[in-house]
Amino acid sequence: MDGLMERYGAKNKVASARVEKELAIIDTLNFNAYFLITWDLLQYAARRGFYYVGRGSGANSIIAYCLKITDVCPIELDLYFERFLNPHRTSPPDFDLDFSWADRDELIDYVFKRYGRDHVALLGMFATFQFNAAVRELGKVFGLPKSEIDGLTEGVYSKTDKNHIQIYQYAALMKDFPNHLSIHPGGMLISEKAIYNYTALELPPKGFATAQIDMFVAEDVGLFKFDILSQRGLGHIKDTIQLVKQTRGIDIDIHQVEKFKKDKKVAEHIKNGNTTGCFYIESPSMRQLLKKLRCEDYKTLVAASSIIRPGVGQSGMMQAYIFRFHHPDKFSYIHPKIGEILQDTFGVMVYQEDVIKVAHHFAGLDMGEADVLRRHMSGKTRGTEKMEQLKKKFFDNCKQRGYPDNITAEIWRQMESFSGYSFCKAHSASFAVESYQSLYLKTYFPVEFMVSVINNFGGFYSRELYFQQLRLEGAQVEPPSVQHSEYLTTIKDGIVYVGFIHIQSLEEKVALRLIEERENNGPYLHLQDFIERTGTPMEQLNLLIKVDAFRFTGSSKKALLWEGNFLRKAPSHVAAAQSLFEEPPMTFTLPDLPTSPLEDMHQQMELLHFTLSNVFEMVEADPAKYIYARDLRSFIGKTVCCLGYLVCIKNTQTKKDHRRMHFGTFLDAEGAWLDTVHFPDSAANYPFRGRGFYSFTGIVMEDFGVLTVSVTFMEKVGIQKT
Repeated sequence: MDGLMERYGAKNKVASARVEKELAIIDTLNFNAYFLITWDLLQYAARRGFYYVGRGSGANSIIAYCLKITDVCPIELDLYFERFLNPHRTSPPDFDLDFSWADRDELIDYVFKRYGRDHVALLGMFATFQFNAAVRELGKVFGLPKSEIDGLTEGVYSKTDKNHIQIYQYAALMKDFPNHLSIHPGGMLISEKAIYNYTALELPPKGFATAQIDMFVAEDVGLFKFDILSQRGLGHIKDTIQLVKQTRGIDIDIHQVEKFKKDKKVAEHIKNGNTTGCFYIESPSMRQLLKKLRCEDYKTLVAASSIIRPGVGQSGMMQAYIFRFHHPDKFSYIHPKIGEILQDTFGVMVYQEDVIKVAHHFAGLDMGEADVLRRHMSGKTRGTEKMEQLKKKFFDNCKQRGYPDNITAEIWRQMESFSGYSFCKAHSASFAVESYQSLYLKTYFPVEFMVSVINNFGGFYSRELYFQQLRLEGAQVEPPSVQHSEYLTTIKDGIVYVGFIHIQSLEEKVALRLIEERENNGPYLHLQDFIERTGTPMEQLNLLIKVDAFRFTGSSKKALLWEGNFLRKAPSHVAAAQSLFEEPPMTFTLPDLPTSPLEDMHQQMELLHFTLSNVFEMVEADPAKYIYARDLRSFIGKTVCCLGYLVCIKNTQTKKDHRRMHFGTFLDAEGAWLDTVHFPDSAANYPFRGRGFYSFTGIVMEDFGVLTVSVTFMEKVGIQKT
């Protein structure tokens, strides 16, 4: 009731009535303990300063919203409580609770301590054999060499070889049989009686007791499952808030989501697809979808989070939704009743809740039956008897209501094909809330946000892309420095220093040792001082010199390599380290050892796997001779030649003949996105050849305002030698 007052005020009769209704159902079905235990976990998380997101079907509950288990208002989005809990549901529902990857283990430890190790276990899971895995295991049993087993998994076998025939025969029989016991990605069981009444336990290497039953058996027994999950996106948010406090002295209330939804600058970022680093909405396909939908509000972002899913995308419903979004007067609903039920989504089933809506409002199933039907269609229950009963009732009710048989059959087909891959609307809404939090931080604190993305090692793209984004945001990014860098990337006096963790082959203990020595005894005076104080081995010292971590000395890297190697080999440095008095640094007279920015970039690529300058300074070709991304709109329908630096590739197949094709994502010399499509002939004739620069020729296509180059020719372009 306190939460109801805080969320809705004292005079919201709709919210109050829904709270009373939900409380009655929760109490009748004996799920009070489940809500209270979940609330207890999140109270602990709040006390520890752990950021979390409650998502999944639990966000359909106003009780969860009032308890701050979720941040999604079910009234605003017309979410059905029955999707989460209803009298027909015999299996316990569960909340999906996301925590930062850095905090999750502590939450799990708290559950064990709070509710007792005799009552808590991680949920088990049985990995099952699929055909190729079974072929591999059987090949080993038959004693076949690896090359022959590899061939069998690729369909290369002899019809006269007895071993091959038997392996294929047994592999087909073994499909879906249990292989080994594993651990559910986030499930935990809490039992009222001792957990040993229900399952034996095992102790995997991480040290948390794990049940030898899976979620299906746990459901049949009636055990409550709590999903304690982790994701990197929450780490981005938490670290950004701390960095902003540290660098700017600003406290951010990240829970002001309603304010973020109305922020015009945030809306502009979404509309333009400027979402790099933001949770769930940064991939090339999502970026393009946001631009196609001209997304600038919460509800459209919720829809986008769902229609990007495989079920909607592959069924053609995504294209239908986009078309109807732009041309609401150029289509007709399959039936007027569907137009009433799915008006918000233009007659397209976008969410799992839409299956419930159609089953209830179109076919007359009650809400509980509609949710049971949805669960059966999505494969979340076992057995077909109940499914057949509901299907019969669906068709019988539709006939009684006078719907044509062909319309009923087509609507059923759409529901059935869609629901297995669909997204819960409350799930999408929860993701959208976190997306808005990320977007707000990216909009107003872009440097701190991108550093946090880098330090959490998550996100869709590589570290290289995020460091390039930092540079485009105007940040001054410096290579690792023994005077300023920490193990992770940090910001000091407005300068971003790359963390030691990014130096390939640098040992963690070496990095931590030099940081500790610097913190305890002050900055390093010169290279000799560093060597004497840290005793860094020669190979590790050379890595630090090559990455320019000693630039404070004013000497070139080549001179420092001579000096460093001499000092490490000279016995005098040992005596100096043991001296009671500070020894003057040795002096060296060396010939002129010239260097160049290009050589520095090559060394950064070698040691960091990315460069901190514009990577196009390395390419052999002249970028000015190619068409830039900003100019593509002038060439729609025409052939262009572009130069791009490869970011990522999405491999897929054509629907009809299953031929291989690709979608490519590149950056141009200005750091703008270049998106390409490689149809089967192009994919076969001009394959990708690893990371680097590519020159490609193709036709500029437009799809709802998004530009793509359909590639007809592509070749890899070299880089300049030092």
